[in-house]
Amino acid sequence: ACLAHDMGNPPFGHSGERAIATYFSEGNGLSLKNKLGTDEWKDLTHFEGNANAFRLLTHQFNGRRAGGFVMTYSTLASIVKYPYASNLAGEKGKFGFFTSEADDFVKVADTLGMLRMDTFGIRYCRHPLVYLVEAADDICYQMMDIEDAHKLKLLTHAETKELYSLFFDDKRKQRIEEICRIVTDVNEQIAYLRSSVIGALIKECTRVFVEHEEEILSGEFEGSLIKHIGSPLKEAYQHCSEIAFHKIYRSSDVLDIELAGFRVISTLIDLMINAVRTPEKAYSQLLINRMSSQYNVNAPTLYEKIQAVLDYISGMTDVYALDLYRKIKGNSLPAV
Repeated sequence: ACLAHDMGNPPFGHSGERAIATYFSEGNGLSLKNKLGTDEWKDLTHFEGNANAFRLLTHQFNGRRAGGFVMTYSTLASIVKYPYASNLAGEKGKFGFFTSEADDFVKVADTLGMLRMDTFGIRYCRHPLVYLVEAADDICYQMMDIEDAHKLKLLTHAETKELYSLFFDDKRKQRIEEICRIVTDVNEQIAYLRSSVIGALIKECTRVFVEHEEEILSGEFEGSLIKHIGSPLKEAYQHCSEIAFHKIYRSSDVLDIELAGFRVISTLIDLMINAVRTPEKAYSQLLINRMSSQYNVNAPTLYEKIQAVLDYISGMTDVYALDLYRKIKGNSLPAV
């Protein structure tokens, strides 16, 4: 589940999600609103990598077997952090499955005995294992991003070492200093600190999970495991989050990549949707022929056609999307 839960993320990560959503809510995609159902429109304007992962893992693409990746129901349920449909996404815009996969999710949830909430629309309490997948994600991306920032020199060695040291008491800090005197390579020192912090956070999140088992099983547990960890780890984690936001995620290099990502994805979506809507045009055929036959560009409804385009684009890596954008724009040609 941990390995699979991010498979639906488009190029450029969360920036890519926003680029897709805003193409429909603010960009050229707005013209399609009256041609789609209410729930279909919400799927697009709240595009979510988590929901896309569930689709990728369960959808039968052309030429593929039924059931998609044919994973266990427990694995599928464990990646759905937000077990409700897009019409319940609210202000945060988070949801767990598209309209097209709603029946599949209900089948998984009901078979596993997940608790259905007494609200309008499809909404369940989380599967208990979601909390472990979420904790692994929270721990890894935060701690690994700090190490990456050190390698990219967004954080100094002293800053990075201080951030990681906040997680330990004096006795453990003394042991860390002894290791650092033996291992003089600065990157190895940071890697050792990072792994030590991850180990401490895993242990603490495990404690929270076990102690709150009954609440989790009854659907009464609120928030993530990481929000319930004790001191000094809680304060250290919050401090790392604040530093990461200001010094990493808001750095000029990261923002420049996000800006480029918006342009790349918006352009690709615009061109590909126009192509699948007007396949009789010569240029449309050139674009469609670029796509794998597993994507159903000849689907009977506009919603399914758009999904085929988003399946294609969200399956790209950052580098592939940028390369395709350059080729389509005529800024790059393959070697002859």
